[in-house]
Amino acid sequence: MAFEQEKEIAIAAAMAAAKVCEQVRQTMVPEAIEKKDKSPVTVADFGAQAVVCKALAESFPHDPVVGEEDAGELKTPEMAEQLQQVTDYVKQVTGDATPEQVAQWIDHGNGEVADRYWTLDPIDGTKGFLRKDQYAVALALIADGEIKVGVLACPALTLGDKTGLLFVAVRGEGATMQTLDGGSPEPIRVTDSSDAEHFRFVESVESGHGDQGLQGAIAKAAGVTADSMRMDSQAKYGAVASGNAVLYLRLPSPKYPGYQEKIWDHAAGVIVVEEAGGRVTDMHGKKLDFSKAARLSTTGVVVSNGEIHDKVLEALKQSAG
Repeated sequence: MAFEQEKEIAIAAAMAAAKVCEQVRQTMVPEAIEKKDKSPVTVADFGAQAVVCKALAESFPHDPVVGEEDAGELKTPEMAEQLQQVTDYVKQVTGDATPEQVAQWIDHGNGEVADRYWTLDPIDGTKGFLRKDQYAVALALIADGEIKVGVLACPALTLGDKTGLLFVAVRGEGATMQTLDGGSPEPIRVTDSSDAEHFRFVESVESGHGDQGLQGAIAKAAGVTADSMRMDSQAKYGAVASGNAVLYLRLPSPKYPGYQEKIWDHAAGVIVVEEAGGRVTDMHGKKLDFSKAARLSTTGVVVSNGEIHDKVLEALKQSAG
């Protein structure tokens, strides 16, 4: 099967990163380190990126990794204590590691978009992580402009009677879901309109991450009348892919006009939904382009079960009218 090695390494790396994150969550109150853009980043973010980048650098040394974090600030003398904390957590899953090695692994994630590259969000949904809610370790491989492999580890996600879920997709091979504690992978599919219980939509918890008023109106126009499920991170893609929702909307926030989505916030989720039979475009129906840069040039993101996608795009067109 194509990309079998990439899939196996990505699964192992994402699961190890999730383990680091859960250790941090259980044993320390993650103190948010203020980054320049004011988004909170924790010891867990850095630890997760180090673990994943180490695995990718060892197995695929020529593949660049476009990750969210870099170790610049972490390497300053004032941050020596935090770097040591990160190192201690990393050692729990990798064995021996020095602060210098950990910083080096984190910085392996400062690659550029290329013909073949990985993109990583070590903790997608940091605010959810900080308030003991949803987050995801999101990793994807892009080759020749197309997402080929996607892995989403969602340690806090509960769907049905299962908590702590891993979503995996390989282009052309479908999508699966399994529990992070070693459950067997099961194929997943999007659901359709006849599934009244799951005919609902998901959106971000943070109002600043989208236009919640417009999102609600568009969902209604597409026939979705139930209240939205709000959750952080690409766990929302998992909800649509597994048939627990039919729509995820992320429309530009009035607070941040012109905002360009980052590739690591979407790549893994996109392939999981597409391989589960769903559809993902921007709000004008264009495919998201992961071949150019760390930010997408398109506007907004519409994720659906496929069946209602055109209705949603039409409603968006009318609203812009």
